[in-house]
Amino acid sequence: MPRYDYRCRACGDTFELSRPMREAGDPAACPQGHDDTVKLLSTIAVTGRGAATPSPSSGGGGGCCGGACGC
Repeated sequence: MPRYDYRCRACGDTFELSRPMREAGDPAACPQGHDDTVKLLSTIAVTGRGAATPSPSSGGGGGCCGGACGC
């Protein structure tokens, strides 16, 4: 289940809630009981062992347009 970060405007506390995606936009009360909260923009880092995209320096023909412009 996704976790969402919130900040309470009344007390400044930040907190997390685990809730289904369909409830992501629903209001969330802070643990101190205040209702004036805002959902924070969260960034996540996803790492894995997928296929790497060749970089221009690796001879993969990269560049700005995949090598078609000769740059």
